Amino acid sequence: MSETNNQNENHAPGGLNCLIAEDNLINQKILMRFLSNLDVVADLAKDGVEAVEFANKKNYDIIFMDIQMPRMDGLKATQCILNECQWEKKPIIIAVTANTSKDIEQNCYDVGMKGFISKPVSMKIIQRALKQHLNHP
Repeated sequence: MSETNNQNENHAPGGLNCLIAEDNLINQKILMRFLSNLDVVADLAKDGVEAVEFANKKNYDIIFMDIQMPRMDGLKATQCILNECQWEKKPIIIAVTANTSKDIEQNCYDVGMKGFISKPVSMKIIQRALKQHLNHP
């Protein structure tokens, strides 16, 4: 079976493969709930190392990436995913952080992130990110 077929089989029923990289349990639950309410099934990585491992095994359409996590922060994880990922189509990575300084936001874009969401998040903000970056209703 070709890699293309394998990628299609790995897609979630709603058509989107989503990863949440977040170490805080409450934020994990909030993001998972919002995405579920938008008919998006997401995998969950508890730190940057897990996020890189997950992204190497599955072709994600979008990754919601916390910036401050144990073992590997979101900036380093993003660099690893975008530079080491074997998939032809790279995932869209969106920063999700409580640190709203312009320097941090610029650092996120500098490493290849395509969006920046400040915490606390709302379902409307997640929905807007999905629509803007993936044209998902």
